[in-house]
Amino acid sequence: MDDQNLGIDLVYLWVDGSDPKWQKKKQAFTTTRNDNSETNAAGRYVNSNELKYSLRSVEKHAPWIRNIFIVTDDQKPEWLNTDHPKINLIDHTQIIPLEVLPLFNSIAIEYFLYKIPGLSEHFLFSNDDMFFNGDLTPDFFFAKDGNPIICLKKRKFGKWKNLLRPIVKEDGHYRKTVIRSMSLIEKKCGKYYSGLPHHNIDSYRKSDYQKAIEEVFNEEVKKSQIHRTRTDGDFYRSAISYYSLAIGHGHIKYVNRKVSLRIQINTLQFKEKLELHTPSLFCLNDNENATNEHRQEIQPFLEGLFPVKSAFEK
Repeated sequence: MDDQNLGIDLVYLWVDGSDPKWQKKKQAFTTTRNDNSETNAAGRYVNSNELKYSLRSVEKHAPWIRNIFIVTDDQKPEWLNTDHPKINLIDHTQIIPLEVLPLFNSIAIEYFLYKIPGLSEHFLFSNDDMFFNGDLTPDFFFAKDGNPIICLKKRKFGKWKNLLRPIVKEDGHYRKTVIRSMSLIEKKCGKYYSGLPHHNIDSYRKSDYQKAIEEVFNEEVKKSQIHRTRTDGDFYRSAISYYSLAIGHGHIKYVNRKVSLRIQINTLQFKEKLELHTPSLFCLNDNENATNEHRQEIQPFLEGLFPVKSAFEK
């Protein structure tokens, strides 16, 4: 299959957690405020304008992207040029069943990406804090057969050594979701993948994504989609990538920091880590240990890295 004819789309989730209207709705439905807990960390909702710079990185390094879909909850970045032919704003109500709205759980929102009107069979998913850091071509994400290249970190837990023991609080929310994804694939497909998701831009085939959600993991999805905020036990989309591999519709690519780099913003080592590893992709990851002082460093750093205004801005 010709890479240039795949018609690859890019999907983002975006939220402005400082919006009073959104804050009021979230508190009304969850009775919780943004805090420093792992499952409800303020960083999951804070808007530091990362999306603006992520889109600048797309224009600079991946101009072959066909359409860009930005999934939001009745919001719109004030700087976004919605008249640009590639930009499509998708409201939650367009893809998520009304009976489970409103949702503030990004893990659950991701279940419905395949329902985006007009979404290509081949698409990329990115959080707004993920960036292209070098010129990439479609074959970085999809092989010649049209199947996604699944980027994993070669960090092994060991075959069930730690997975069969009871999951404990100290494991952390992310580790728990990944462990459950691994065990689900073992149970349903008889395959075991110990590589960890690289926590960066991922590639998918829409048809496999849909089958995974609607058929293979439907029971797990139904249980998780009613969780308005992140909850231990949520079904995580890493299982979809493992599923693609299990059915022969994906190709493993083990990556290191030279390819995919995750920078925790509380380290304040953005420039140093980028210069050390020069990755193809990087993520500025907010977390429960980050403070507003850490977040204030994000926009100046990104402005220095991507200073040229994109056509996606007014």
